[in-house]
Amino acid sequence: MSRLIVVSNRVPLPDKNGNPPPGGLAIALHSALQKHNGLWMGWSGKQSAETYIPPLSSQRIGNIEYALTDLTKKDIAEYYNGFANRVLWPTFHCRLDLSEYARSEMSGYYRVNRLFTDLLMPLIEPDDIIWVHDYHLIPLAEELRIRGCANRIGFFLHIPWPPADILFAMPVYDVILRGLSSYDLVGFHTRYDLDNFAECLRREGAGELLGNDLCRAYGRVFRCGAFPISIDTAEFERVAGDAANDPLVARTKASLGGSDLVIGVDRLDYSKGITQRIDAFHRFLQMNTMRMGRTTLLQVTPTSRSNVPEYAAMQKAVAELAGRVNGELGTVDWSPVRYINQSLGRQSLAGLYRIAKVGLVTPLRDGMNLVAKEYVAAQRPEDPGVLILSRFAGAARELDSALLVNPYDLDSMASAIEVALSMPHDARVERWQAMMEKLRANDIFHWCRSFLDTLMRD
Repeated sequence: MSRLIVVSNRVPLPDKNGNPPPGGLAIALHSALQKHNGLWMGWSGKQSAETYIPPLSSQRIGNIEYALTDLTKKDIAEYYNGFANRVLWPTFHCRLDLSEYARSEMSGYYRVNRLFTDLLMPLIEPDDIIWVHDYHLIPLAEELRIRGCANRIGFFLHIPWPPADILFAMPVYDVILRGLSSYDLVGFHTRYDLDNFAECLRREGAGELLGNDLCRAYGRVFRCGAFPISIDTAEFERVAGDAANDPLVARTKASLGGSDLVIGVDRLDYSKGITQRIDAFHRFLQMNTMRMGRTTLLQVTPTSRSNVPEYAAMQKAVAELAGRVNGELGTVDWSPVRYINQSLGRQSLAGLYRIAKVGLVTPLRDGMNLVAKEYVAAQRPEDPGVLILSRFAGAARELDSALLVNPYDLDSMASAIEVALSMPHDARVERWQAMMEKLRANDIFHWCRSFLDTLMRD
């Protein structure tokens, strides 16, 4: 295969030894780029002077060239905090009540995509393959085509694609739909997302699926497909096995004093259903008073997008809710909810997954949710915990041996927690083995190969 160019909003640079940062996506793309002498371009995360953006900052590490651009304060406000995260993100997660469209922010979104295009075009060679990632950069292929780029270009959406009636509530939905038609391959997490996309085209009268995942829309024929993203399963198993002596895990286990641990791990986001989860755990304790003092929910929630007002308000709301539950049900020597508003290292996190009897992964809507897969991969084969998973997470399409719940139904979630804690050993092992078989067969490297092979297909 020719040289691979990856374009994403942010670029995870390797450490001083050339090792990619933790996380399956970074590792898989790093591996593919190393193999094909690749280029990875994106935002540096830095803010430039108000009206001046310096040339691309480029550095080569191993076989990979990293090309980074700064953005102005206005660009960040309009493109990233604005249209991407206050219009596209809530709309695609079916939260129209939180979507705030402003024409100036959409203008900024397209301005930054044109900036990326202008910076990328001189770097593209005739045989390069281009892989664009996520909702920040939907217009990139269209902008590249306008400038004469004839290369194969693929796009992968890391968040859900909404039903037609949700998408059509967004004032500029048709522009977004048209932009995707400029790619040669558009990838989604699940067949549900692909079906929603096809229905949007059909309802708009703009296109249709032709069979064999070919799609005709806006005068072009291109491929669409479901490519469920995953984790580095083998590596996460290894890390979890090595975490037995992790100091944080050891201290946590000792502090539980024999209590059962239920764990939730989410970036702070309204799509994750964190307040509903804490409410459901509260109800579980009220319904099962014999679990009082014997069961603890550990909710690990690093902050994100703190410059977006909705996220700042949510951080306050979650902290207050955890405090109310602890104030009502807690005792001198037991707090029902431990709320940690910070990131944890991968080994510590894997070790906490392993000692937790229940993994509570209950987003209101999620493209995939890799926490669910990490929790399963971290379990002890001889004595695994139980995954409780929202049916509105993409992972539920694969991990159907989990206890699937409706995150809006607090009583059903509360009941599922008791079912999970009471589940017999053989049933736990059987469910875990079924999920692990899928995770081992479909890891992050399989996802990467599958997408690129499809992009290259004639």
